[in-house]
Amino acid sequence: MSWRGSRISVVLPTYNERDSIRAAILDFAGTDVVDEILVINNNAAVGTSQEIAAAIAQVRSDTTVREIHETCQGYGFAIRRGLREAAGDYIVVSEPDGTFLGRDTFKLLAYVDDFDVVYGSRTARTFIWRGANMGMWLRWGNWCVAKLMEFLFNSTNLTDVGCTMRLIRRDALSRLEPQFTVGGSAFGPEMMLLSLLAGLRVIQVPVNYLPRIGVSSVTGDAGKAVRLGLSMIGLVVGYRIRAWRGQVQPAGMPRGVELTRR
Repeated sequence: MSWRGSRISVVLPTYNERDSIRAAILDFAGTDVVDEILVINNNAAVGTSQEIAAAIAQVRSDTTVREIHETCQGYGFAIRRGLREAAGDYIVVSEPDGTFLGRDTFKLLAYVDDFDVVYGSRTARTFIWRGANMGMWLRWGNWCVAKLMEFLFNSTNLTDVGCTMRLIRRDALSRLEPQFTVGGSAFGPEMMLLSLLAGLRVIQVPVNYLPRIGVSSVTGDAGKAVRLGLSMIGLVVGYRIRAWRGQVQPAGMPRGVELTRR
């Protein structure tokens, strides 16, 4: 299986998604364009491995599904492990909690001829399903931090700093990967910041956002959500200051070369 001669990998980190992981695997496999699905078991709930095994038995396409255990706890650690293990020419990152749809992979792939990284956005109201955890404060909070990033880095239009569905080209990943530092929930914004600093061609497109199956370990707690938002603001401002000082140097960019977007 391949998409226009290119291999597609999907990375699904799992911690508290036992009740939704099987459906998520089958959903992405059902697109018939995904070559491999890497499920990163990040000290997941008891019974998760059994659900993954059941999904593997049900996959009827040519998609390969692998479970990989990452013991360093944190969303960033799980995604970074998946990116290292992925073999595809294009790597899609998503979450197996029922909030994203496998078919939105085609939205991301539609832009790969012109862009290096395609980020999803959950803030377009038309794509927010009834019951999804995207109330006013969460929606506008993500939008505001995204706009702060857009302003400070003079970037393309950004509307969501926390969306975890995205696609990156293999060659673009090779430039960013050595620069990753975040192991927790703020990994997504760091990846966005690094892609902007590296001058990669970046675009953000709306994706469907559905009600979560189960309770999120982060956004399900208002206090944790606020603290995460503040840490993201600190991350954005911190990267901007370090970039001004010349302390951030993306891989493949020799020192002294001005960071500009193509």
